[in-house]
Amino acid sequence: MASQWRDRLGKFGVWRPATLTTPDLAAHLEKLGYGAIWLGGSPDGQLAIVDQLLGATSSLIVGTSIVNIWKDDAVTVAKSYQRLEASFPGRFVLGVGTGHREATAEYASPYQNLADYVDQLIAHHVPAEAIVLAALGQRVLRLAADRVAGAIPYLVPPEHTAQAREILGPDRLLAPEHKVVLDPDPEQARQLGRRRVANPYLHLVNYTSNLQRLGFTDEDLADGGSDRLIDALVAHGPAQQVAAQLRAHLDAGADHVCAQLLTYGATDPMPGYTELARGLGLTS
Repeated sequence: MASQWRDRLGKFGVWRPATLTTPDLAAHLEKLGYGAIWLGGSPDGQLAIVDQLLGATSSLIVGTSIVNIWKDDAVTVAKSYQRLEASFPGRFVLGVGTGHREATAEYASPYQNLADYVDQLIAHHVPAEAIVLAALGQRVLRLAADRVAGAIPYLVPPEHTAQAREILGPDRLLAPEHKVVLDPDPEQARQLGRRRVANPYLHLVNYTSNLQRLGFTDEDLADGGSDRLIDALVAHGPAQQVAAQLRAHLDAGADHVCAQLLTYGATDPMPGYTELARGLGLTS
């Protein structure tokens, strides 16, 4: 199932909150050579933003990271998928997941509810090869391997990517997210990275449990995160150095890496995306 996406997605894409993503930004990212943009922040199930982004571009893939199963019913999302596929065939990847226990009153039996949601999507004519899952633990990774096109893990180092690839096998898409700070000052870069990792992720049990499974200690998770933790989760430095850190996911078995650029305050992100694209060899 992954084979149809590998060439289309390319090696690198951009992860960005849906509320901060515009058609103009998508067009610029496409020109810079990024293969995809992944929309975070649980975009609305009608997915109107996806129509706008695909309409402003010619080849860029748009994925959700993620549609939250507690927020929008599968029938609504399936209808949105069908609309997008009819207008922009082969350019939309439907990423779904359970979100966070701390943010959802209805949160219960997340694995079974996610499996049922996938069943409903497929029953309403969303092809399994168009669906990917937000997967961290072995059980959901196995669900991704058995039922859909693959997995889009979030807040993971390359060590997790290697483990995920082993579980998924060679034929499923694996596209982890990784945060980026383009700053040669390591202390300043860690400060920004720590701020974005600590709140909210170090207060969400699905992420902290996964990090502990990877060998990070209570001390690593305390006080906003140790330098060891932040360095593992946030690639920082000049663009060439950051590019090498992102490629470590590819070396570990990823097909595609979703780079989340962190900036200081309201800084225009386009110079950062341009600099990163050059470091990744996407554009001269």
